[in-house]
Amino acid sequence: MPMVLYRDLNLITQPFSRPVITIGNFDGVHLGHQTLFGLVRERAAAVNGHSVVITFDPHPIKLMQPGRQLPLLTTTDQKIRLLGELNLDIVIVHPFTKEFGAMPAREFIQHYLLERLGVQEIVIGHDYRFGHNREGNIALLQTLGAAWGFPVHVVDAIQVDEIIVSSTLIRNLIRDGKVAAARTFLGRPYEVTGEVIHGHGRGARLLGFPTANIRADNELLPVAGIYAVRATLWGRTYAAVANIGVCPTFDNDELSLEVHILDFNQDIYGSHLAVEFVQRLRDERRFPNIPALVDQIKTDVEAARRIVRLEGCDRHEVEVSRQNTS
Repeated sequence: MPMVLYRDLNLITQPFSRPVITIGNFDGVHLGHQTLFGLVRERAAAVNGHSVVITFDPHPIKLMQPGRQLPLLTTTDQKIRLLGELNLDIVIVHPFTKEFGAMPAREFIQHYLLERLGVQEIVIGHDYRFGHNREGNIALLQTLGAAWGFPVHVVDAIQVDEIIVSSTLIRNLIRDGKVAAARTFLGRPYEVTGEVIHGHGRGARLLGFPTANIRADNELLPVAGIYAVRATLWGRTYAAVANIGVCPTFDNDELSLEVHILDFNQDIYGSHLAVEFVQRLRDERRFPNIPALVDQIKTDVEAARRIVRLEGCDRHEVEVSRQNTS
C-alpha cells in the first residue's frame, strides 16, 4: 500500500487504526532516522496497526531561532520522497508556526496524538524534545504514556564505525566536501536538486563540454571543487562531473553549480535535475589558458566515468542514453 501524505494534522478527522507514531524533524533522513523508522514499522506490524511519522515544515529552528545558520540537508519535497521509499504507512507534514511552537507539550500529546490520532505506541529518538520551551522530553512522554495507556520506545544513538550518526555530523562533512564520508552516515549519496537555468554559455562554446547551470533548491552545497556525481533527469541516471565555485579561470565572482552530463547533449533548460555527489575529485583552481583547462576537464570526465560506474551507475543505462542522444 502506498504511503498516505497529510499536510496538516488538523485535516485528520478520525483516529487511525492502532497507530505507532514517531515525531521529529528528520533532516537528512539518515541512517539513525532509518533505524527509528524500522522500529516504528516493526511495532506497527506487531499490533496490526499503522506506522506514522509526524514532521514539520518549515524546520522549527527557522522560526524559533531565525538568527541561527542551519542549512538543511533535505528540502521538504526530498524528505517526503525519502520517507515514501521506507515503507511507512502515513506521513504527516504539519505547518510549523510560532503559535504551534508555543503549545505546551502535554497539550500537543493529548489533543493531537491521543484524541485526534488515537496513538497506540510512540517511538522517539534518544535526544528529541518538542513543545513550548522544549519541555516535551522522554520523561514526560513516559509519564503520560503510563497514565494514558501508550508505551513509549526510546531509540538510542546509532553509531557507524563508533561515530554517532547525526544531521550535524553529516552537515559538517558536506561543508568540507567529504561527500563520500557523508554517504556512510546518510546511507546514500548527498543529493542536490534544482532547475536548469541559463549560465554564461562557455561550456559548449569555448570548452566543448556543455554544462547545465543549476539553481539549487537545497540550502547546503558542498565546498567549492570538482566532483564525480550522478545526474538524474527525466527518469534516467547518468554519470556526470559537477563544478561548484566561481570558475576562477574566467574571473567569475558568483558561486555556481554546473554539471556536465557525460554522453549527453540536449536542451534541458527549465528541467529539474537531481545531482548525487559521489566523490570529490579536486579543488577548483585557475588555469593559465583555455587549452590547459580543457585538458584537465578531460581528465576529470574520465575519472568521473570510472568512479560513478564503480559506485553503481549502470553501464547499460549510460550506453542507452548515449544512443538516444546521438
